Amino acid sequence: MSTDRSRPDLDDTTVEGLGKLSEALETIEQARGQLYGFHQHSGKADLLLQDAVELFRKAGHTQLADDLDRDLVGRNVIADRWTFQIVEDYDANYWSVFRAFDQRARDELSDGDRHVYEARMKQRERTKGHPHHEAGPVLDE
Repeated sequence: MSTDRSRPDLDDTTVEGLGKLSEALETIEQARGQLYGFHQHSGKADLLLQDAVELFRKAGHTQLADDLDRDLVGRNVIADRWTFQIVEDYDANYWSVFRAFDQRARDELSDGDRHVYEARMKQRERTKGHPHHEAGPVLDE
C-alpha cells in the first residue's frame, strides 16, 4: 500500500480548507488544555487556601480564618459554577461539536483521511530517495 497520503485526487482549495479546519481544531485542543490547566490550578489553589485557613486558625487568627473559610473556600469561580462545570460545558457545547464537524468534513471530503494538507507539504518538501526523508512507513495491505 502506498505511503503517500497527499490525496492528489482532491483539489487544492478543498485540501487547504481541510488544513485550516485541522489547524483550528488543534488550536481548540490547546485552548482545552489551558482550560483544564485553569481547572487544576484553581482546585489546587482552593486546597492551599484551606491549608492557610487552618494555619491561621491554629495561630489564633480565628476571625480571618472564619471569613476566608466562609467567603472564599469552595467559592464559585464564575456565576453558579466551579471549574469542573466550566470544563464540562466547554466539552459538551463547543469542543465535541467542533470535533464532530472536523470528522464530518474529513469523512465527506477526504474519505476520513487526516492531515492531507500536511501530507502534501511533506511530499513537496522532502528529498525523495534521501535517508530520513521517506514518505512514511510502508503500510501492510
